[in-house]
Amino acid sequence: MAKKGRSELLGIGIVESDYKYDPTRSEHHNIRKVKWLKEGDWSIPEGARLPVKTLTDITTYKNFMSFVLPIIEQLKHGNGGGPAPKDPYTIEQALEGVFLSEECFNDILNALSRKKNVILQGPPGVGKTFIAKRLAYSLLGYKDPSKVEMIQFHQSYSYEDFIQGYRPKDTGGFQRQDGIFHQFCRKAAEDKAANYVFIIDEINRGNLSKIFGELMMLIEADKRGPEFSIPLTYAKDQSERFFIPQNLHIIGMMNTADRSLSMVDYALRRRFTFIDLHPEFETPSFRDFMEKNEVEIQTIDLLVNRMHQLNGKIRAEKTNLGPGFEVGHSFFCPQGTEDELGMDWYRSIIRTEIAPLLREYWFDDLGQSEAHIADLLK
Repeated sequence: MAKKGRSELLGIGIVESDYKYDPTRSEHHNIRKVKWLKEGDWSIPEGARLPVKTLTDITTYKNFMSFVLPIIEQLKHGNGGGPAPKDPYTIEQALEGVFLSEECFNDILNALSRKKNVILQGPPGVGKTFIAKRLAYSLLGYKDPSKVEMIQFHQSYSYEDFIQGYRPKDTGGFQRQDGIFHQFCRKAAEDKAANYVFIIDEINRGNLSKIFGELMMLIEADKRGPEFSIPLTYAKDQSERFFIPQNLHIIGMMNTADRSLSMVDYALRRRFTFIDLHPEFETPSFRDFMEKNEVEIQTIDLLVNRMHQLNGKIRAEKTNLGPGFEVGHSFFCPQGTEDELGMDWYRSIIRTEIAPLLREYWFDDLGQSEAHIADLLK
């Protein structure tokens, strides 16, 4: 490959000759003949920097290879005439509207790359789903929805839905059918050059031990690949085995304010890195985002101040509430459907979205919830 610095890829080619010294050239006398397969100017995604050395065995640079290998594969199969490489997904794109610092975002991304499994946990409105998608595309290095799958767990979700089981046929009787995670694992295993991300919303709403079954072992970062393959519950015989590929990553999301959910059991907790997300009302990036979306300045000042006070009261309620019940910033992120973003817009959100949440929080003391709502509306 030809590169510029540590962040730009200029070309991919095949070396066709040994080294030779050419004194007739005006510069660069040390040369080798190269057949260039593709020339361009691609920025390398954050976290996938090029090696410093001029000549390097790049196979050990996993983050970088996850970006560059799909390009190589396209060229190899398409003989240079295949689809153009996807535009890189930059850190600037990933951070837009997220309100996390670049350092914090990269810490989460590194944990996902290292551990293979992370859970984003936090109160309602902190942007868990939004951030999960940004992490997925950052890990891929480009935006490709075909390599990202998303589902939601619920109380009726089962092993048969997730992994494998018997389902009724249209013609009568039953047939074995692979679940969505099984299918996605197979898809990832057939495309080792790229990363794949499986996102599970409301991960603690399901019976996790029942849903994951024997995959509780296989999702561990050091238990990936064919050498750890095992027969599944519905396998026909011992020769039919299953494994989770190295290039598949799992992002779970968990609402810490849902009283109906039980805690994640220790077996799953040990296999995931848990990331706490918080309301970001007071960050400069939130204010910049609101101003760019033409929210009135006085409205921004008021909602930041009042949500700061409300969340302080929620944190102080150690017995029934606490930090896991704070109100997140995404309730107030403009959707592009509003005509004006002033006090009427703010009060409408309080009445229709925040007030019902507060009444649920203080269900046993409605007088207190109404007092908090009145403070927000005055």
